[in-house]
Amino acid sequence: MTTETAYRAGAAGHADGQGTWAVLLPAERYEAERLVHHDTLELTGLTDVGRPGHGDRVAVLADAPPRLVALGRVTAPSRRHSEDPDDPQSDVEPGTLVVTYTRRAFDEPVPTDLLTLDGPVTALEPAAFRALADQLGPPPARRTWLVSLDLPIEAGTPAEAVRLFWSYVQELGPRELPAFVSPAGDELAMQAFVLGAAANQDPEEDD
Repeated sequence: MTTETAYRAGAAGHADGQGTWAVLLPAERYEAERLVHHDTLELTGLTDVGRPGHGDRVAVLADAPPRLVALGRVTAPSRRHSEDPDDPQSDVEPGTLVVTYTRRAFDEPVPTDLLTLDGPVTALEPAAFRALADQLGPPPARRTWLVSLDLPIEAGTPAEAVRLFWSYVQELGPRELPAFVSPAGDELAMQAFVLGAAANQDPEEDD
């Protein structure tokens, strides 16, 4: 989960843990963050001057139009990841800045039309950060969901079918395969999701 940035923040810096910042995600990165759950957002290409410090709070925004999609705090990288935003097991460049998510709103982003950004990374006044955070409100109550993925597999043995299943899952992933989700105990409310959004899988309803 790596986003390239090359912006030097123009505002004065803060002591580590005291700064508040906005990070702007390009459209394709926002889509990648919606598809697969990530605990952290990794940023590279930042200069040492005017970059968030350890413990600083970060508002993560999607671009075009700008929308608040998450909050987080700057933490030290704890493992190496790949450069592919859909692959959580890849290499990370030295000096990567890691933001650990503390609140997500990727499915219901909040408009931030009144916020002025200077680039991919912008220093914010604490009051402006609090105003953004207040717009998110409390997180939704957690509940149990049943998620399934059904693929017809032609194979000679059950073990081969399972191997082929995981091969298809890795190759096609959430961008092409529909996943079916329903609240536990209410399977009649099942919905199909593709590309992180509800998708109609009944061809007769498309007619």
